Amino acid sequence: MTSGPASPPAAPRVAPPAEPPADPLADRPAAPQDDLSDHERHIAPHVMVYVFAFVPFLALIAAVPLVWGWGLSWLDVGLTAGFYALTMLGVTVGFHRYFTHGAFRARRGLRIALGVAGSMAVQGPIRHWVADHRRHHLFADKEGDPHSPWAFGTSPAALARGFWHAHMGWIFERSLTNQQRFTPDLIADPDMRFVHRAFTWLTVASLAAPPLIGGLVTWSWWGAVTAFFWASLVRVGLTHHVAWSTNSICHLVGERPWGARDRSTNVWLLAIPSMGESWHNLHHADPTSARHGVGRGQIDISARTIWLFEKLGWVSHVKWPTERRLGKLAARAAQ
Repeated sequence: MTSGPASPPAAPRVAPPAEPPADPLADRPAAPQDDLSDHERHIAPHVMVYVFAFVPFLALIAAVPLVWGWGLSWLDVGLTAGFYALTMLGVTVGFHRYFTHGAFRARRGLRIALGVAGSMAVQGPIRHWVADHRRHHLFADKEGDPHSPWAFGTSPAALARGFWHAHMGWIFERSLTNQQRFTPDLIADPDMRFVHRAFTWLTVASLAAPPLIGGLVTWSWWGAVTAFFWASLVRVGLTHHVAWSTNSICHLVGERPWGARDRSTNVWLLAIPSMGESWHNLHHADPTSARHGVGRGQIDISARTIWLFEKLGWVSHVKWPTERRLGKLAARAAQ
């Protein structure tokens, strides 16, 4: 399966779409670090971080025995898969490749839709997510990286601690990445200010929509309950841990065929559930590229989605990888 041409076609003749900075941190020095965080999370939302980190996780654990014979219908499977794809692509295509790295330009309607879909993954408000990820790239696997698994050393005990920190431990820290420094474009965007403020209500909608649909389709409370368990709690747990695995697993083990200046890796096992994000080594070598999986058989569902949006005329100026660029990155890795 391929995910787009080697070079972008001519942009469709439409009104100029909204465009985030091509690479908001391209010209920023790595130092100083004294303004990485500008405030702490208030106690109420901080408590909710624990709730939304552990409740879906417990549901994910409970789902293992329950899937074999209790409360799982084809409707639940469909709702779980549908909401998983919608919200995960909201993060991978929207929060990550578009808002963080500017891999393409999007028309206003799609821009707002991507912000809403990404928020419904319940991984944090858009400015928090983008600020953390831009900071991660600026200091990848160095001091200042919010979630490097190498933060505590290279001994087995240090790496075990680092894995926990990179996977989910870092989200329990109350200090928040400085949005004025890392997301000035989103602060200046009235649409994204609205999406950011609406995060609580979008979380409620993300959790409430599956049981509402399940209850109405089956016309039963039981249909609502099972839909809530599978398509709300279990689905959120899956999206969390697949996304967090990119921070942890994809900086610890895997292949490094591209010349990234950090420890990012490619992990093929996560390619489909992560929608192509686990081709992480190329992403760190070429952050603004719209396509991360470029090798034969490297499935990248997010890139295919961007390609479809381009065909529909919803996005333009897509930064597809070129043979020349890939050659330089491969040569850098061989040095």
